[in-house]
Amino acid sequence: MNKAELIAFEEDIKVHFLNAEIRAPVHFSAGNEDALIKIFKEIRETDWVFSTHRNHLHALLHGIPKEWIKSEILAGRSMHLNNQEYKFMTSAIVGGCLPIAVGVAMALKIKGSSDKVFVLVGDMAASVGTFHDCAQYAARNNLPITFIVEDNGLSTNTPTQEAWGSSDSQPSIISYKYKRGCPHINAGVWVIFK
Repeated sequence: MNKAELIAFEEDIKVHFLNAEIRAPVHFSAGNEDALIKIFKEIRETDWVFSTHRNHLHALLHGIPKEWIKSEILAGRSMHLNNQEYKFMTSAIVGGCLPIAVGVAMALKIKGSSDKVFVLVGDMAASVGTFHDCAQYAARNNLPITFIVEDNGLSTNTPTQEAWGSSDSQPSIISYKYKRGCPHINAGVWVIFK
């Protein structure tokens, strides 16, 4: 799908929304078509894609028929387009798909599959702990997953840096190593309570 087709699809949905034909929130992706087209050239049909509440273009670029996507949006399911046949899952919860995507990536690794997982999040979601936990776990376990951060500089309508602080600042962390001199719990012997 090319840029003009992506824009035309969302413009069509916008008309339906403005005519009060969609009785649920709708989130549009205008402005990032070029980047998404480039990214989705690397995503195969057999790969898993996990997305956010702003998922229309992701679904189209992953090959889901636009008629199915439009019918789901018109039915009020814009924020949670899920299609198992196309290995496409979304969540309107900030970072909601991240742990699921990591779990699927672990399953693919265990199965020895050549398929991969791609998970798209906004810059706000990339600021929360779940993102960092999942990215670190995936890296340490060499999982077949790619995290894609769509950075529009906003957390909903607030500049992300105002909401979450500067990305240039680093926390003060002290880390040291030691050899444990006692067991994880108790005194190292079983105690039977009377």
